[in-house]
Amino acid sequence: MSGPGAAPAGTGSAGSVASAAPLAPDAPVGGADLVDVWLIPTDQPEPVVRALYELLDPAERARADGPDRRFGRRFTVAHGAVRLLAGARLGRDPARLVWRYGPYGKPGFDGLAVNHSASGALAAVALTEGRAVGVDVERVRDARVAVRMARRWFPAAEAGSVAADPDPAGRFTVLWCRREACVKAYGGRLVQGFGLALDGPSPVLLADPGALGPGPCRVEDVPAPDGFRASVAAVGGDPVEVRRQVWSPTGLA
Repeated sequence: MSGPGAAPAGTGSAGSVASAAPLAPDAPVGGADLVDVWLIPTDQPEPVVRALYELLDPAERARADGPDRRFGRRFTVAHGAVRLLAGARLGRDPARLVWRYGPYGKPGFDGLAVNHSASGALAAVALTEGRAVGVDVERVRDARVAVRMARRWFPAAEAGSVAADPDPAGRFTVLWCRREACVKAYGGRLVQGFGLALDGPSPVLLADPGALGPGPCRVEDVPAPDGFRASVAAVGGDPVEVRRQVWSPTGLA
């Protein structure tokens, strides 16, 4: 995405967003911790991609400039939007934010818990202060694949619920998103989440996350567009208010 994919340094659109005032989160209901979950459509026009590319750090640009152009464009939009959202929340220049990484590569910024996920043309980011979070978004899988994967990776009771569900692909994807979100909240490895008991109506309070770390962990499904499922997880027993929003490239095009 270098060359024709990159915006000139100091473009007006990127610069104007970088100086935006910090977002003041609404007061949570009943003292619950507020978790903002943003859904990010990643197929965006070229001017938007160019402006967001300008915000990326050298490592992010290297990934965006890889051989798969469609992946590079979507990666640029997802990571650029995450920087804009985190920068606005912190009141800092999004281009100057520095990623910090945990033992298994979990990213974040100083002063703000950040986690993001991408699948196809949709990304999601969770932002909050004061507690660890994880988020996952997935395209709904083929039903036959979903049933086979549930039998291989999920506890027997959950595999049975997937097979018996009128929409096995959708149910499997929900349970997969819950696992990914929980694992990412702890900064662990996916294999540590396969045995977790996460079936049931949302939200789920997971009392014992096993090898991931001390519990509890709250896991909540997030409404997503047709063909996708999404979930967010927050470590700790205190109440959580999840605020879902859809990002748009206002002022970038």
